[in-house]
Amino acid sequence: MLRREDRTGSRPARARRRRGPGLRVRLTLLATGLVAAVSALLLWLGWMLVGEVAASLPTLPPGTPVLVDGVAVPAGEIAAALGHSARAEVLQVGSVAFALVVLAVAVVSWVLTGHVLQPVHDVTATARRLSAESLDARIDLEGPRDEVAELADTFDEMLDRLQAAFDAQRRFVANASHELRTPLAVLRTEIDVTLADPDADVDELRRMAGVLRDATKRAEGLVDGLLLLARTEAAERRASDGDEPVDLDLAAHGALDAVRAEVEGRRLRVEVHPAAEGAVVVGDAALLERVVGNLVENAVRHNVDGGWITVGTDRAGDRVDLVVASSGPVLDPARVPDLFEPFRRGADRVGPGSGLGLSIVRAVVRAHGGTVSAEPVEGGGLSVRVGLPGQVSGSLNTGVTVPT
Repeated sequence: MLRREDRTGSRPARARRRRGPGLRVRLTLLATGLVAAVSALLLWLGWMLVGEVAASLPTLPPGTPVLVDGVAVPAGEIAAALGHSARAEVLQVGSVAFALVVLAVAVVSWVLTGHVLQPVHDVTATARRLSAESLDARIDLEGPRDEVAELADTFDEMLDRLQAAFDAQRRFVANASHELRTPLAVLRTEIDVTLADPDADVDELRRMAGVLRDATKRAEGLVDGLLLLARTEAAERRASDGDEPVDLDLAAHGALDAVRAEVEGRRLRVEVHPAAEGAVVVGDAALLERVVGNLVENAVRHNVDGGWITVGTDRAGDRVDLVVASSGPVLDPARVPDLFEPFRRGADRVGPGSGLGLSIVRAVVRAHGGTVSAEPVEGGGLSVRVGLPGQVSGSLNTGVTVPT
Protein backbone atom coordinates (compact mmCIF):
# COMPACT_ATOMS: atom_id res chain seq x y z
CA MET A 1 0.00 0.00 0.00
CA LEU A 2 1.27 3.45 -0.84
CA ARG A 3 2.47 5.55 2.05
CA ARG A 4 0.30 8.55 2.71
CA GLU A 5 1.87 11.76 3.90
CA ASP A 6 0.22 14.75 5.50
CA ARG A 7 -0.13 18.05 3.72
CA THR A 8 3.13 19.36 5.11
CA GLY A 9 5.01 16.49 3.44
CA SER A 10 6.45 15.24 6.71
CA ARG A 11 6.41 11.73 8.14
CA PRO A 12 3.66 9.29 7.10
CA ALA A 13 0.26 9.72 8.70
CA ARG A 14 0.26 6.21 10.14
CA ALA A 15 3.36 7.07 12.23
CA ARG A 16 1.20 9.47 14.27
CA ARG A 17 -1.84 7.19 14.47
CA ARG A 18 -2.88 6.44 18.03
CA ARG A 19 -3.28 2.93 19.26
CA GLY A 20 -7.00 2.33 19.84
CA PRO A 21 -9.26 -0.62 20.53
CA GLY A 22 -9.08 -3.37 17.98
CA LEU A 23 -11.69 -4.13 15.37
CA ARG A 24 -12.86 -7.14 17.34
CA VAL A 25 -13.50 -5.02 20.44
CA ARG A 26 -15.28 -2.34 18.45
CA LEU A 27 -17.54 -4.82 16.66
CA THR A 28 -18.36 -6.51 19.97
CA LEU A 29 -19.18 -3.18 21.61
CA LEU A 30 -21.28 -2.12 18.63
CA ALA A 31 -23.32 -5.35 18.60
CA THR A 32 -23.74 -5.30 22.38
CA GLY A 33 -24.77 -1.65 22.37
CA LEU A 34 -27.36 -2.20 19.65
CA VAL A 35 -28.88 -5.21 21.43
CA ALA A 36 -28.87 -3.34 24.75
CA ALA A 37 -30.68 -0.39 23.18
CA VAL A 38 -33.28 -2.62 21.55
CA SER A 39 -33.77 -4.62 24.76
CA ALA A 40 -34.18 -1.45 26.83
CA LEU A 41 -36.75 -0.19 24.33
CA LEU A 42 -38.70 -3.46 24.51
CA LEU A 43 -38.58 -3.40 28.33
CA TRP A 44 -39.95 0.14 28.38
CA LEU A 45 -42.70 -0.78 25.91
CA GLY A 46 -43.66 -3.78 28.06
CA TRP A 47 -43.71 -1.60 31.17
CA MET A 48 -45.97 0.92 29.43
CA LEU A 49 -48.32 -1.72 27.99
CA VAL A 50 -48.81 -3.44 31.36
CA GLY A 51 -49.76 -0.14 32.91
CA GLU A 52 -52.20 0.59 30.10
CA VAL A 53 -53.82 -2.84 30.41
CA ALA A 54 -54.24 -2.43 34.17
CA ALA A 55 -55.78 1.00 33.69
CA SER A 56 -58.36 -0.43 31.29
CA LEU A 57 -59.84 -2.88 33.87
CA PRO A 58 -63.58 -2.40 34.70
CA THR A 59 -64.35 -0.41 37.84
CA LEU A 60 -65.97 -2.07 40.89
CA PRO A 61 -68.72 -0.63 43.07
CA PRO A 62 -67.43 1.54 45.91
CA GLY A 63 -66.92 -0.32 49.17
CA THR A 64 -66.14 -3.66 47.52
CA PRO A 65 -63.20 -5.21 49.43
CA VAL A 66 -60.26 -6.10 47.13
CA LEU A 67 -56.94 -7.64 48.18
CA VAL A 68 -53.81 -6.92 46.07
CA ASP A 69 -50.70 -8.79 47.26
CA GLY A 70 -52.40 -9.34 50.63
CA VAL A 71 -53.19 -5.65 51.06
CA ALA A 72 -56.76 -4.37 51.13
CA VAL A 73 -57.25 -1.79 48.42
CA PRO A 74 -60.31 0.41 47.93
CA ALA A 75 -62.34 -0.54 44.91
CA GLY A 76 -61.75 2.86 43.29
CA GLU A 77 -57.98 2.41 43.39
CA ILE A 78 -57.85 -1.16 42.12
CA ALA A 79 -56.69 -0.20 38.57
CA ALA A 80 -53.82 1.95 39.84
CA ALA A 81 -52.74 -0.68 42.35
CA LEU A 82 -52.78 -3.46 39.74
CA GLY A 83 -50.87 -1.27 37.28
CA HIS A 84 -48.22 -0.42 39.85
CA SER A 85 -47.80 -4.07 40.86
CA ALA A 86 -47.65 -5.31 37.26
CA ARG A 87 -45.12 -2.67 36.27
CA ALA A 88 -42.92 -3.50 39.24
CA GLU A 89 -43.03 -7.19 38.30
CA VAL A 90 -42.21 -6.45 34.65
CA LEU A 91 -39.37 -4.17 35.66
CA GLN A 92 -37.92 -6.72 38.07
CA VAL A 93 -38.09 -9.69 35.70
CA GLY A 94 -37.18 -7.58 32.67
CA SER A 95 -34.04 -6.20 34.32
CA VAL A 96 -32.73 -9.70 34.93
CA ALA A 97 -33.57 -10.73 31.36
CA PHE A 98 -31.98 -7.54 30.06
CA ALA A 99 -28.69 -8.22 31.86
CA LEU A 100 -28.64 -11.85 30.70
CA VAL A 101 -29.38 -10.93 27.08
CA VAL A 102 -26.71 -8.22 26.97
CA LEU A 103 -24.14 -10.53 28.54
CA ALA A 104 -25.00 -13.34 26.11
CA VAL A 105 -24.78 -11.01 23.13
CA ALA A 106 -21.41 -9.69 24.29
CA VAL A 107 -19.99 -13.22 24.61
CA VAL A 108 -21.46 -14.42 21.32
CA SER A 109 -20.31 -11.29 19.50
CA TRP A 110 -16.80 -11.66 20.88
CA VAL A 111 -16.58 -15.29 19.77
CA LEU A 112 -18.14 -14.74 16.35
CA THR A 113 -16.08 -11.66 15.51
CA GLY A 114 -12.94 -13.50 16.55
CA HIS A 115 -13.85 -16.35 14.23
CA VAL A 116 -14.73 -14.02 11.36
CA LEU A 117 -11.63 -11.85 11.79
CA GLN A 118 -9.22 -14.76 12.14
CA PRO A 119 -8.41 -14.74 8.37
CA VAL A 120 -7.61 -11.03 8.66
CA HIS A 121 -5.18 -11.82 11.48
CA ASP A 122 -3.71 -14.55 9.28
CA VAL A 123 -3.20 -12.01 6.48
CA THR A 124 -1.49 -9.63 8.92
CA ALA A 125 0.72 -12.37 10.36
CA THR A 126 1.68 -13.54 6.87
CA ALA A 127 2.51 -9.99 5.78
CA ARG A 128 4.74 -9.52 8.82
CA ARG A 129 6.65 -12.71 8.04
CA LEU A 130 7.28 -11.72 4.46
CA SER A 131 10.55 -10.47 3.06
CA ALA A 132 12.27 -10.64 -0.30
CA GLU A 133 13.68 -14.04 0.72
CA SER A 134 10.45 -15.54 2.11
CA LEU A 135 7.73 -14.77 -0.41
CA ASP A 136 6.57 -18.39 -0.47
CA ALA A 137 4.23 -17.95 2.55
CA ARG A 138 0.52 -18.23 1.68
CA ILE A 139 -2.73 -18.11 3.65
CA ASP A 140 -4.62 -20.80 1.69
CA LEU A 141 -7.84 -20.01 3.53
CA GLU A 142 -10.40 -22.81 3.57
CA GLY A 143 -14.12 -22.43 4.08
CA PRO A 144 -17.01 -20.57 2.46
CA ARG A 145 -16.24 -18.06 -0.28
CA ASP A 146 -17.18 -14.83 1.48
CA GLU A 147 -15.64 -11.35 1.56
CA VAL A 148 -12.90 -12.37 3.98
CA ALA A 149 -11.99 -15.39 1.87
CA GLU A 150 -11.88 -13.11 -1.17
CA LEU A 151 -9.47 -10.83 0.70
CA ALA A 152 -7.24 -13.77 1.60
CA ASP A 153 -7.28 -15.09 -1.97
CA THR A 154 -6.47 -11.63 -3.33
CA PHE A 155 -3.56 -11.40 -0.91
CA ASP A 156 -2.27 -14.81 -2.04
CA GLU A 157 -2.54 -13.74 -5.68
CA MET A 158 -0.63 -10.55 -4.90
CA LEU A 159 2.11 -12.66 -3.28
CA ASP A 160 2.24 -14.86 -6.37
CA ARG A 161 2.79 -11.79 -8.54
CA LEU A 162 5.38 -10.38 -6.17
CA GLN A 163 7.27 -13.66 -6.02
CA ALA A 164 7.25 -13.91 -9.82
CA ALA A 165 8.51 -10.32 -10.08
CA PHE A 166 11.29 -10.90 -7.54
CA ASP A 167 12.30 -14.15 -9.24
CA ALA A 168 12.40 -12.42 -12.61
CA GLN A 169 14.45 -9.60 -11.12
CA ARG A 170 16.94 -12.04 -9.61
CA ARG A 171 17.29 -13.87 -12.92
CA PHE A 172 17.71 -10.59 -14.75
CA VAL A 173 20.43 -9.36 -12.38
CA ALA A 174 22.21 -12.72 -12.49
CA ASN A 175 22.09 -12.84 -16.29
CA ALA A 176 23.19 -9.22 -16.62
CA SER A 177 26.09 -9.85 -14.25
CA HIS A 178 27.10 -12.92 -16.23
CA GLU A 179 26.93 -11.07 -19.53
CA LEU A 180 28.97 -8.16 -18.20
CA ARG A 181 31.50 -10.45 -16.55
CA THR A 182 32.46 -12.02 -19.89
CA PRO A 183 33.88 -8.89 -21.61
CA LEU A 184 35.46 -7.77 -18.34
CA ALA A 185 37.17 -11.15 -18.00
CA VAL A 186 38.45 -10.84 -21.57
CA LEU A 187 39.82 -7.38 -20.83
CA ARG A 188 41.62 -8.48 -17.70
CA THR A 189 43.01 -11.66 -19.28
CA GLU A 190 44.42 -9.83 -22.29
CA ILE A 191 45.99 -7.15 -20.12
CA ASP A 192 47.50 -9.70 -17.71
CA VAL A 193 48.90 -11.85 -20.53
CA THR A 194 50.43 -8.86 -22.28
CA LEU A 195 51.96 -7.45 -19.10
CA ALA A 196 53.41 -10.86 -18.23
CA ASP A 197 55.17 -11.08 -21.60
CA PRO A 198 58.49 -9.23 -21.36
CA ASP A 199 59.03 -9.58 -25.12
CA ALA A 200 55.71 -8.01 -26.13
CA ASP A 201 56.26 -5.88 -29.24
CA VAL A 202 54.16 -3.38 -31.09
CA ASP A 203 52.27 -6.07 -33.01
CA GLU A 204 51.34 -7.82 -29.76
CA LEU A 205 50.17 -4.55 -28.28
CA ARG A 206 48.10 -3.81 -31.38
CA ARG A 207 46.53 -7.27 -31.19
CA MET A 208 45.71 -6.70 -27.53
CA ALA A 209 44.23 -3.30 -28.35
CA GLY A 210 41.97 -4.90 -30.97
CA VAL A 211 40.72 -7.52 -28.50
CA LEU A 212 40.13 -4.82 -25.87
CA ARG A 213 38.22 -2.72 -28.37
CA ASP A 214 35.93 -5.62 -29.31
CA ALA A 215 35.33 -6.48 -25.64
CA THR A 216 34.56 -2.89 -24.68
CA LYS A 217 32.27 -2.59 -27.70
CA ARG A 218 30.36 -5.65 -26.55
CA ALA A 219 30.11 -4.31 -23.01
CA GLU A 220 29.00 -0.93 -24.32
CA GLY A 221 26.31 -2.54 -26.45
CA LEU A 222 25.07 -4.56 -23.50
CA VAL A 223 24.91 -1.51 -21.24
CA ASP A 224 23.10 0.47 -23.94
CA GLY A 225 20.61 -2.37 -24.29
CA LEU A 226 20.03 -2.51 -20.55
CA LEU A 227 19.49 1.24 -20.36
CA LEU A 228 17.11 1.15 -23.30
CA LEU A 229 15.18 -1.74 -21.78
CA ALA A 230 14.95 0.05 -18.42
CA ARG A 231 13.79 3.26 -20.08
CA THR A 232 11.17 1.43 -22.13
CA GLU A 233 9.80 -0.66 -19.29
CA ALA A 234 9.60 2.26 -16.88
CA ALA A 235 7.89 4.37 -19.60
CA GLU A 236 8.72 7.49 -17.58
CA ARG A 237 7.97 10.10 -20.18
CA ARG A 238 5.13 12.32 -21.27
CA ALA A 239 3.46 12.53 -24.64
CA SER A 240 5.22 15.82 -25.33
CA ASP A 241 8.60 14.12 -25.04
CA GLY A 242 8.58 13.01 -28.64
CA ASP A 243 5.33 11.43 -29.92
CA GLU A 244 5.35 11.76 -33.69
CA PRO A 245 4.27 9.82 -36.78
CA VAL A 246 6.54 6.91 -37.63
CA ASP A 247 6.42 5.14 -40.99
CA LEU A 248 7.27 1.49 -40.32
CA ASP A 249 8.06 0.91 -44.00
CA LEU A 250 10.69 3.67 -43.99
CA ALA A 251 12.02 2.36 -40.68
CA ALA A 252 12.35 -1.12 -42.21
CA HIS A 253 14.30 0.22 -45.20
CA GLY A 254 16.58 2.14 -42.83
CA ALA A 255 17.18 -0.96 -40.71
CA LEU A 256 17.99 -3.03 -43.80
CA ASP A 257 20.42 -0.39 -45.04
CA ALA A 258 22.22 -0.55 -41.69
CA VAL A 259 22.87 -4.29 -42.07
CA ARG A 260 23.37 -4.34 -45.83
CA ALA A 261 27.05 -5.28 -45.58
CA GLU A 262 26.30 -8.27 -43.38
CA VAL A 263 23.39 -9.31 -45.60
CA GLU A 264 25.61 -9.28 -48.67
CA GLY A 265 28.43 -11.02 -46.84
CA ARG A 266 26.16 -13.91 -45.81
CA ARG A 267 24.34 -14.00 -49.19
CA LEU A 268 20.89 -13.50 -47.67
CA ARG A 269 17.86 -12.95 -49.88
CA VAL A 270 15.71 -10.04 -48.67
CA GLU A 271 12.10 -9.36 -49.65
CA VAL A 272 10.17 -6.27 -48.54
CA HIS A 273 6.37 -6.07 -48.79
CA PRO A 274 5.13 -2.59 -47.82
CA ALA A 275 1.51 -1.94 -46.92
CA ALA A 276 -0.60 -0.57 -49.74
CA GLU A 277 -2.34 1.95 -47.46
CA GLY A 278 0.79 2.98 -45.55
CA ALA A 279 2.07 1.81 -42.20
CA VAL A 280 2.20 4.97 -40.11
CA VAL A 281 1.84 4.83 -36.33
CA VAL A 282 2.30 7.50 -33.67
CA GLY A 283 4.64 7.20 -30.73
CA ASP A 284 8.23 7.56 -29.64
CA ALA A 285 10.11 7.55 -32.93
CA ALA A 286 13.41 6.38 -31.47
CA LEU A 287 11.82 3.44 -29.64
CA LEU A 288 9.64 2.35 -32.55
CA GLU A 289 12.59 2.51 -34.95
CA ARG A 290 14.54 0.44 -32.42
CA VAL A 291 11.79 -2.19 -32.61
CA VAL A 292 12.17 -2.49 -36.36
CA GLY A 293 15.96 -2.40 -36.09
CA ASN A 294 16.08 -5.15 -33.48
CA LEU A 295 13.81 -7.43 -35.48
CA VAL A 296 15.85 -6.94 -38.66
CA GLU A 297 19.17 -7.38 -36.84
CA ASN A 298 17.91 -10.58 -35.19
CA ALA A 299 16.75 -11.88 -38.56
CA VAL A 300 20.26 -11.32 -39.96
CA ARG A 301 22.36 -12.46 -36.99
CA HIS A 302 20.39 -15.62 -36.25
CA ASN A 303 20.11 -16.65 -39.88
CA VAL A 304 22.08 -19.18 -41.88
CA ASP A 305 24.37 -18.40 -44.80
CA GLY A 306 22.39 -18.25 -48.03
CA GLY A 307 19.10 -17.91 -46.13
CA TRP A 308 16.24 -15.50 -46.60
CA ILE A 309 14.53 -12.58 -44.81
CA THR A 310 11.02 -11.22 -45.36
CA VAL A 311 9.86 -7.86 -44.00
CA GLY A 312 6.24 -6.89 -44.51
CA THR A 313 3.66 -4.45 -43.17
CA ASP A 314 -0.11 -4.47 -43.40
CA ARG A 315 -2.95 -2.23 -42.25
CA ALA A 316 -6.28 -3.62 -41.07
CA GLY A 317 -8.61 -0.85 -39.90
CA ASP A 318 -6.83 1.13 -37.20
CA ARG A 319 -4.19 -1.57 -36.68
CA VAL A 320 -0.79 -1.80 -38.34
CA ASP A 321 1.07 -5.13 -38.41
CA LEU A 322 4.80 -5.58 -38.95
CA VAL A 323 6.02 -9.09 -39.76
CA VAL A 324 9.71 -9.99 -39.90
CA ALA A 325 10.42 -13.62 -40.83
CA SER A 326 13.69 -15.32 -41.58
CA SER A 327 15.27 -18.69 -42.08
CA GLY A 328 17.48 -20.21 -39.43
CA PRO A 329 17.84 -23.18 -37.11
CA VAL A 330 14.81 -25.30 -36.25
CA LEU A 331 13.20 -24.02 -33.03
CA ASP A 332 11.05 -25.85 -30.50
CA PRO A 333 7.61 -24.14 -30.52
CA ALA A 334 7.36 -24.54 -26.73
CA ARG A 335 10.53 -22.50 -26.27
CA VAL A 336 9.67 -19.64 -28.62
CA PRO A 337 7.86 -17.52 -25.97
CA ASP A 338 11.00 -17.67 -23.81
CA LEU A 339 12.92 -15.78 -26.49
CA PHE A 340 11.17 -12.59 -25.33
CA GLU A 341 12.74 -12.90 -21.88
CA PRO A 342 16.01 -11.01 -21.29
CA PHE A 343 19.18 -12.91 -22.26
CA ARG A 344 17.23 -15.78 -23.81
CA ARG A 345 18.81 -16.54 -27.17
CA GLY A 346 17.67 -20.12 -27.49
CA ALA A 347 20.06 -23.03 -27.45
CA ASP A 348 19.68 -23.62 -31.19
CA ARG A 349 20.06 -20.01 -32.29
CA VAL A 350 23.35 -18.84 -33.68
CA GLY A 351 25.05 -15.49 -34.02
CA PRO A 352 26.22 -12.75 -31.65
CA GLY A 353 24.08 -10.63 -29.39
CA SER A 354 23.26 -10.11 -25.74
CA GLY A 355 19.78 -11.61 -25.81
CA LEU A 356 18.01 -8.29 -25.14
CA GLY A 357 16.67 -7.62 -28.64
CA LEU A 358 13.26 -9.27 -28.35
CA SER A 359 12.91 -8.15 -24.72
CA ILE A 360 13.24 -4.54 -25.85
CA VAL A 361 10.79 -5.19 -28.70
CA ARG A 362 8.16 -6.57 -26.31
CA ALA A 363 8.62 -3.73 -23.81
CA VAL A 364 8.34 -1.00 -26.46
CA VAL A 365 5.34 -2.58 -28.17
CA ARG A 366 3.46 -3.08 -24.90
CA ALA A 367 4.25 0.47 -23.83
CA HIS A 368 2.62 1.68 -27.04
CA GLY A 369 -0.49 -0.45 -26.47
CA GLY A 370 0.40 -3.06 -29.07
CA THR A 371 0.94 -6.81 -29.18
CA VAL A 372 3.86 -9.00 -30.22
CA SER A 373 4.04 -12.71 -30.94
CA ALA A 374 6.41 -15.16 -32.54
CA GLU A 375 6.20 -18.59 -34.11
CA PRO A 376 8.75 -20.94 -35.65
CA VAL A 377 9.00 -21.20 -39.42
CA GLU A 378 8.56 -24.61 -40.97
CA GLY A 379 11.96 -25.92 -41.95
CA GLY A 380 13.79 -23.59 -39.58
CA GLY A 381 13.64 -19.93 -38.66
CA LEU A 382 11.43 -17.52 -36.79
CA SER A 383 8.56 -15.20 -37.66
CA VAL A 384 7.78 -12.26 -35.37
CA ARG A 385 4.54 -10.28 -35.71
CA VAL A 386 4.13 -6.84 -34.11
CA GLY A 387 0.72 -5.20 -34.00
CA LEU A 388 0.43 -1.48 -33.20
CA PRO A 389 -2.58 0.85 -33.15
CA GLY A 390 -2.65 3.10 -36.16
CA GLN A 391 -3.09 6.08 -33.87
CA VAL A 392 -1.48 5.49 -30.48
CA SER A 393 -2.82 7.46 -27.51
CA GLY A 394 -0.84 10.44 -26.26
CA SER A 395 0.91 8.64 -23.41
CA LEU A 396 2.48 5.27 -23.04
CA ASN A 397 0.77 2.50 -21.16
CA THR A 398 2.66 2.23 -17.89
CA GLY A 399 0.59 -0.67 -16.55
CA VAL A 400 2.78 -3.37 -18.12
CA THR A 401 6.35 -3.60 -16.89
CA VAL A 402 9.10 -6.17 -16.85
CA PRO A 403 11.42 -6.34 -13.84
CA THR A 404 14.85 -4.85 -14.50
